[in-house]
Amino acid sequence: MLDDAQAAFTQAAAQDGIELESESFDWLGEQGHVGLERVAKARRDPTLVAPVTAALQVLGAIYARLKGDFSVLYASRENLLLPVDLVHAPTGTVIEVDGPPHFTSFRLTALELYPADVVVGFDLGEHKDLCRAWCSRTDGLSRGLAAKGFGFGGVQRERAYNDALRDLAVVAMGHPPLVRIVALDGDGAAAYHRHRASLLALAA
Repeated sequence: MLDDAQAAFTQAAAQDGIELESESFDWLGEQGHVGLERVAKARRDPTLVAPVTAALQVLGAIYARLKGDFSVLYASRENLLLPVDLVHAPTGTVIEVDGPPHFTSFRLTALELYPADVVVGFDLGEHKDLCRAWCSRTDGLSRGLAAKGFGFGGVQRERAYNDALRDLAVVAMGHPPLVRIVALDGDGAAAYHRHRASLLALAA
């Protein structure tokens, strides 16, 4: 279970003195990039204009390519925020532990729309390769469920969009690049130790 992997990852990090906690951000919610734009405009911070505008262009293209219904974003609730389970508060770094459901052809579609100069805290090429390797097994996960904005069978397209939203919005709003930890076997502790050196540098 991914929750178990996150818990084990968090515990392993804590043993090294790296405290990770849950946090919510008003620009990361059910409204997707529509909400990101709304909150960024309300901040009236000129330093946000260029990065947020760039992120909105890419996220709009990804949402369209994944066949999302734009009207749903505008009709969604402003106060329903997406969970962010692992945040290193001192640096504002968001960490995601990714199991198999995050490696699909839909996620690959999103990643391939990232601009060449995108700033992320993970190996983009590795993630693309893993999407290609796993998509035959993961594309059909939750196919019997509906996803808001993506309709029946759209859970994996929704996940791919929300992953892209996190990747791009986090940096656009002034945070360090989002760190993604691959945990395909569900072993969060082992995943932590594979990335231990870089995570200790984060907390230094």
